[in-house]
Amino acid sequence: MKRRKFITLGGSAAIGTTAVPLAILPAMPRSQWQPDGVGSLGRIGALTPDFDPVPESEICAMAPHGVSIHASRVTWNGEHLSLRSARAFAEPPHIDNATQQLAALKPQAIIYAFTSSSYALGTDGDDLLRARLEKAGGSVPVVLTCPAAVEALWSFEVHRVALVHPPWFSEEVSTAGMNYFRKQGFEVVLDARMTPARSFMEVQPREVYEWVKTNVPRQAEAVFIGGNGLRATGAIQALEESLGRPVLTANQVALWKALRIVATTSKVVQYGRVFTNIGPTH
Repeated sequence: MKRRKFITLGGSAAIGTTAVPLAILPAMPRSQWQPDGVGSLGRIGALTPDFDPVPESEICAMAPHGVSIHASRVTWNGEHLSLRSARAFAEPPHIDNATQQLAALKPQAIIYAFTSSSYALGTDGDDLLRARLEKAGGSVPVVLTCPAAVEALWSFEVHRVALVHPPWFSEEVSTAGMNYFRKQGFEVVLDARMTPARSFMEVQPREVYEWVKTNVPRQAEAVFIGGNGLRATGAIQALEESLGRPVLTANQVALWKALRIVATTSKVVQYGRVFTNIGPTH
């Protein structure tokens, strides 16, 4: 009996004597906590087609410290991209429902990450779409990609613009993009789709860099790479260094505009000159 008691006590000592009550552990320095994605300075929502991984991943990659990104996926009707399907994507109920769901997170802004809808709807249609979605989202400001691009171009006081579109854009959609920017007062010196033409797929930064560098004419004062599904942000800095002029991309300008609404002091680095123009929106 005594021997059994000795073994039990010995076992308890071996595994129990080093335990320290949690209450007396020394406080960890604040610098030891690792980033956890908390939106301490702001939350931004993103509306994106259900098949497209690019907008939310690019926006997350660019987002400054303290700003969190939350995406809501919107049902796509399965058609190839056309002005008709781009217009249909902007119609209720799917996009309105997704906006309402995002609004429950109480974001300071919601990005509508779909360039082609603006091309299909025009500026008047943009205004109507924004108003409808802001109503669905309980007055949370909604950022549309093309109006954000126009504002970003204005911030550089440029007039001659080169438009570069994804290789899956149809000629119809690309031409509508050219007309959209012309109606905003810009001279479009290039309206082109990347080649070779193909269905929607991931495009590597090197391909974007090489194609844009080779095809953008010298008279272009700025470049806008449209299409939120075209992964282009990784090439922005290299292109600006090579071309010596502002390079804007769809997801970049959408985030830029959203950050102006959030009015955070946290800065974006490595993703283009446009982020030096951060300031409160009007």
